[in-house]
Amino acid sequence: MSLKHAVLAALLEGEASGYDLAKIFDVSVANFWAATPQQLYRELERLAEAGLITARVVEQERRPNKRMFSLTESGRRDLHVYTSAPPRPSAIRDELMVQVQSCDEGDTEAVRGFVARRMETARTKLARYDRLRERMLDGRDEETYLVEAERIGPYLTLMRGRFFEEENLRWGERALAVLDRRAAARDGVATPAR
Repeated sequence: MSLKHAVLAALLEGEASGYDLAKIFDVSVANFWAATPQQLYRELERLAEAGLITARVVEQERRPNKRMFSLTESGRRDLHVYTSAPPRPSAIRDELMVQVQSCDEGDTEAVRGFVARRMETARTKLARYDRLRERMLDGRDEETYLVEAERIGPYLTLMRGRFFEEENLRWGERALAVLDRRAAARDGVATPAR
């Protein structure tokens, strides 16, 4: 997947400035695609040049003018074509996994700390996703929302992000238990299995 389609998908929410898109990416798209603001602005320029989005300038008093972007019909058609093609298989590239793989010959205590930090990050993300979910549901239960909502794609991707972070927590708990048990055995201390 390219940043192009992630930006086009984000613009399905409606007209947005580059700043707005950066916030959208940080809050709702970050669970499956990351981009820096600089990457977003470069991609917005390319998409506008390609006619997939339009840009209009909004004049502001006491602040710099801002550009607002929205999808064109060509952009919507591009998304339609994109969603009809099978995706490439996902691949995990995770530096922590290389460190865990190497922990028997490396600094196991440092790796243990990295796993614990990953778990804390997962908890933070889950809390953010839960706040976003509550805003989306807006007092409705999930089933009502899924029937009434104009768009369900953002909700489904949010749920995927939640499941991913929940799995990070489960894996982290298991990994820490194994590392603790091995350290205790090495030090001659009995620990219960978890």
